[in-house]
Amino acid sequence: MAFRRGQRVEIFKKSQDESWKEYMDRFVGLRGVVTDPDTEKNDPDALIEVSIDDKGTHRFPQDCLRPVQERP
Repeated sequence: MAFRRGQRVEIFKKSQDESWKEYMDRFVGLRGVVTDPDTEKNDPDALIEVSIDDKGTHRFPQDCLRPVQERP
C-alpha cells in the first residue's frame, strides 16, 4: 500500500519485519500521522515515519500500519 504525508494511520499489529523492536509493542493500537512516507524509494520494505499522538515520531515497517478514517 502507498502511504502519503498527512495520512492518519493505526499501528494495528506487531510487525514480522526484522526492523521491529521490542519497545514498539507499546505502540500497537495507537494512531498517528504519516510524516515521511518514503515515496522517493517506492520500496514496500521501506520504513514509514509516523508521528504518534502524544508519543513522538517513530519509523515503522509497512505491514503493521493501516489507514484510518477519522469521524468528524
